[in-house]
Amino acid sequence: MREFMTLTKALSDPNRVRMLLALRPGELCVCQITELFGLATSTVSKHLSILNQAGLIRSRKTERWVYYRLADKPAPVAVREALDWVRKSLAKTDEAAADAKRLKRIMKMDLAEVCRRRCRC
Repeated sequence: MREFMTLTKALSDPNRVRMLLALRPGELCVCQITELFGLATSTVSKHLSILNQAGLIRSRKTERWVYYRLADKPAPVAVREALDWVRKSLAKTDEAAADAKRLKRIMKMDLAEVCRRRCRC
């Protein structure tokens, strides 16, 4: 029951669901995610922490930067099914398309510059 509640809590916030959709193409630095959503770094970190606790995302740290990606095959079935459900339900929405367009521009930017500007790293 606890795992189910953690998963549903993670999916109950629109910003967290949008973050999951943004991570579909691949790994992103927390600075890129912060740039995409225009939220405070602390807010983005809290959302990412909740997604991580639910097992929906994984992280890795390289030097000063933390990168996030969607959970993959070793993830529990419920997590993989939840990610698939989010993708099938929302990937073609106008909001997801707008986020993807913004993310494409962000991905062309110098990562160090994005991180310096957004995260003050």
